This record gives sequence, structure tokens and C-alpha cells, in this order.
Amino acid sequence: MSDPRVLSSAAPDELEPRTGEQGALEREVESLLFLMAGPLTVEELADATEASEQQVAAALAALAASLAPGRRGVVLRELAGGFLLASAPESEAAALRLLAKPRTPPLSPAQAETLAIVAYLQPVSRPEMARIRGVSADSATATLLERGVIEEAGRSSFGAVLYRTTPLFLKLFGLRKLEELPEVEEFDPTPGEAGELRERLLRAGEARAERVVG
Repeated sequence: MSDPRVLSSAAPDELEPRTGEQGALEREVESLLFLMAGPLTVEELADATEASEQQVAAALAALAASLAPGRRGVVLRELAGGFLLASAPESEAAALRLLAKPRTPPLSPAQAETLAIVAYLQPVSRPEMARIRGVSADSATATLLERGVIEEAGRSSFGAVLYRTTPLFLKLFGLRKLEELPEVEEFDPTPGEAGELRERLLRAGEARAERVVG
């Protein structure tokens, strides 16, 4: 099979975007390599793209040329019998500094429940949150304030501090505006469905938060 590394010194005019079926295959192969954390073999790529191994080998060679060392921030590496995309060696120092930063832990169930209450009922006070949840919301509210997803929004007629979500909340959950929140009336789950839905929402929110904040 062709070794993609042999094209690492291709001339710039040979690296223009390819059109046609082979160009589409090159982009498809690049997408698959981007999706996977581990190496993919030519056979696996051929099976996924429904192309021949020879076509995939040619696509890998072209990809290696466009990602030759010194050209981009990622390179194509051959490892353990397969191929993967990796960060360029010269970015190692910057990557180490980024990865050394402390990671934001995911929201706990109590924090997620409190955030949902604020999102749908804002502005809302801490006593209202506690009444809806049935337990104190002090700790969860303090954590959400610290993370910057909620903020103070004045006081109620009884003097209690009111809370609302922040622009960071919209960013973390992929919303342009609060009106894009799902309608509560759309949901009428059974207790079992409610538990499953809650877990799925928590996992999705945590994953999105890790991608954006991390």
C-alpha cells in the first residue's frame, strides 16, 4: 500500500482542494480520523467509506501531504498499523500548558436541578428554589454563581435575592436565547421515563460543558 509519508514534501500547488470523487473521499477520510481517538487501519477506512483500499491509500497520501510538518497544526501519523491525526510537535509546549489547567467538574444532580429552575422561572429566589426542590438550594446556588452560569438579578418584594442565567449559560448549552429552551409542557413522562430523561440531559449538559469550558 502507498505510504502517505512519501508525499510530505509535495509542492504547494499540489495541495489545492481536490474535487470529484477522490476529493470527497479525502475529506471523508479526514473526518473519520478526526472522530476517532485511536488509529484507523486502511481496511477500516475502506469499509466505512465503501471505497477500495487503493483509493483510501491514495486519500491518506494526499492528506499526509496537506498536513506535512510545518504546514498545519495537526499531522497525519502512522501508529500501531493504522493512521490518526495528532497535534504538531511544535505545539507540544502550548498543549501542556492548556492541559495543565484544572478541569471544571461536571454539574451534580442538585446543581443541574437548581440551574433548570433558574432557567425556566427566572428571576427566581433561593427560597423558591428550595420549595420546588424540597431541599435547600444554598450550596447548589453558590456553586452555580461561582461558575458564572447564574447571577443576581435584584430582589423580590420580600427582600430575597433573585437569580437569572448568564450569557455563559446560553453558550454552554448551545442556545442563542432563552426562548430556545424546550417547552416544559412538551414533557409528560412516567416516573421511569423522567429518571432516564434526567440522566440523559445531565450527561449531555456535562459533555457540552466540558467541551466548551475545558
